[in-house]
Amino acid sequence: MTVKRRKFLYFMLGATAGSVMLEKKSLYDTKSLSLIPRATANTGPNLKGLNFKPVKLPMPLELDDMTEAEQIAAYSTYSVIDDLVLPEGYTYQIIGMWGDQVGDSRFGYNNDYLAWIETAPNEGLLTINFEYISGKTWMETYPEVIKKNLPFAQVKTAAAANEGKINTLALAQGDQLKSQIEAIAKEAMIDQGIGIISLRRNPEGKWERTFSQSDRRITGISGLEDGRYLQATGPGVGIFEKKNKKGYEDGLGSKIIGTLQNCAGGKTPWGTVLSAEENFQDQVPEPVMADGSSLDPAKTPFLITDEELDGRGNVFGLAGNKYGWMVEVDPANPNDYGTKHTWLGRFRHEAVAVRAEAGKKLGVYSGCDRRGGHLYKFISQAKVTNIQDKANSQLLTAGMLYGAKFYPDGTGEWIPLKPETPVKPVKPLQVEGNMVPLPNPNRAEGGIVEISNDSEISEFALKFQTLGDLYIGSEAEKQGAILIDAHFAANAAGVTCTARPEDTEVAADGTLYIAYTSGTPGGDGGPDKQIFLGPKGESPYEFGWIMKLVEENQDPEAMKFRWEMLALGGEPAAGGLGFSNPDNLEIDNNGNVWMVTDISTSSHNKAVPVREEQGKPVSQKDLIGIFGNNSAWVIPTTGEKAGEAYPFAIGPMDTEICGLCLTPDQQNLFLAIQHPGEVGGTRQNLATEERQLAMRTSSGVEFMQKRQVPIGSNWPGKENEPPRPAVVIVNFPT
Repeated sequence: MTVKRRKFLYFMLGATAGSVMLEKKSLYDTKSLSLIPRATANTGPNLKGLNFKPVKLPMPLELDDMTEAEQIAAYSTYSVIDDLVLPEGYTYQIIGMWGDQVGDSRFGYNNDYLAWIETAPNEGLLTINFEYISGKTWMETYPEVIKKNLPFAQVKTAAAANEGKINTLALAQGDQLKSQIEAIAKEAMIDQGIGIISLRRNPEGKWERTFSQSDRRITGISGLEDGRYLQATGPGVGIFEKKNKKGYEDGLGSKIIGTLQNCAGGKTPWGTVLSAEENFQDQVPEPVMADGSSLDPAKTPFLITDEELDGRGNVFGLAGNKYGWMVEVDPANPNDYGTKHTWLGRFRHEAVAVRAEAGKKLGVYSGCDRRGGHLYKFISQAKVTNIQDKANSQLLTAGMLYGAKFYPDGTGEWIPLKPETPVKPVKPLQVEGNMVPLPNPNRAEGGIVEISNDSEISEFALKFQTLGDLYIGSEAEKQGAILIDAHFAANAAGVTCTARPEDTEVAADGTLYIAYTSGTPGGDGGPDKQIFLGPKGESPYEFGWIMKLVEENQDPEAMKFRWEMLALGGEPAAGGLGFSNPDNLEIDNNGNVWMVTDISTSSHNKAVPVREEQGKPVSQKDLIGIFGNNSAWVIPTTGEKAGEAYPFAIGPMDTEICGLCLTPDQQNLFLAIQHPGEVGGTRQNLATEERQLAMRTSSGVEFMQKRQVPIGSNWPGKENEPPRPAVVIVNFPT
């Protein structure tokens, strides 16, 4: 039979010059930055008038326009490429990579969100998030890339006696082990945070760094030794400055040392950038005391093994309640080292979308990227006047934070997170995994408890009538504590548990798009069973969704909304669109949604020898390997092809493609290539192995694929060179 035929979408995205390299002062060898390999285009008709012909993934898609037999023949073998693969005619150039100079510091590790602020035609400032450290590969490649040695072996040996954990803060000053740990932790903290670099496109079409006075780093330890503290606004400040805290005291008042785990983010219409602190719990304790103060740093000790390097906040005595915020920075102000706006809530921020309309209050949307995390909206107290006025940053200092409550009929409402809000906890039976974490009913102990039966939920609701009953202090202090404990307070208020919301983007018409990465439950909880369903109503569903949310009357101040799923991940044969685990989003000038995937690195190209074991289908998690490396897609939102997906790019080995950012003229696309070689480390002598994967055609016929998979990565360098996270710019063809 012939697979369903679909016409390709005609993308009018502009064009620019071909691939070019940075000039000599950027320190790059042009041989290591050769043009990308041409993508092997999907077999199909000779399509005319297209800006790009979709790249060939390892999975058959309906857009292949082949018979079942043709798909089996075309996909029975597949070779994974350790490079950024783009459509024919598209090229890329490296803008910066780990270890390059940035101000008085360096380009950090695991670059993620990117924000381009144009300051003049063909010139501007690029803000870059540096999210986390891939422990194994960072330690393996650090000496060669940074040209320094650190005492990894000695510290690992000392930590091995306690499963890699050391409460470094408790060690005496002058202790050799303490000094060794501090040396490692400082270097790792330098490689996290935010970076700002200046760029221009010269008359020949080449992008080059200009090394302006605005170039700078805001690291995980800014302020520790250089006085470049971050500041904060909103009710959380009252908690930071409060005397006689129930929990840990860092002695800094409202001063904050650094920013870390900076994942996604967003731009404001007035030219600032918002950077999201996500998995801060890897470095500092997340739960807090009833007054919003931090637990002791000993709760998250320094951790070092062959694979991991975390708990770095413990080394420097960082207060956990100062991390997990949305950080605003003005790239153009060289003296701005960041402000954490506590009205936007403390949780595992993955992204942010700003909706600013003159004459209305400001709306800011963000998601908490955890299994069972929530979707939030902040509404400012005052209204917007001129949306381009930098004074609008003050709107983030007063307002209210809300959590989204979704209903199965496609409607929803926003629940305020304030002391008067009734306690109506999420029930364990509502969510996948049947577990909901709540503030510990023993408020003197602080922290959280994991509740797995509905009877305990009923007891909790009887004990605490409002969110204010869960926290102590004045009304203002209770509000600050609620914002600091936002995720657990939202669970107590009955805000819907969702499926890892990893990005939020607002379209020109005010429509909000949300990428939900995975519906599989885990140690943090799981999504609502009635909302996050697969194409056949199945739950849990691993492969993810893109949701479309429209506020009532398209009003950013609305308390009600409607929602629907725009696109579902998964195999085409099972009702999906061919991708898995959607993550960062970008919306172009034609309203098309650009999306990149976030498949867990350990699952990339993982062998799938069978689809059934002992008569039962293997789990969706065990099928993830069929999707190959992470990839980038384009999804139209209007017209007859709305909701269909077209693969645009494939990432190098062990990588995640992040930070989609189109230039205003739509002629270039910035991308961050994160954690190459995270699992396999440095690829040696072009090592490759063959793996067997039980695939399906787009109509459901099973066949076996032999897949050649590189082991580790050398991207973006030469054979046997260490892999390095880097930012690239994609040049569209003329």
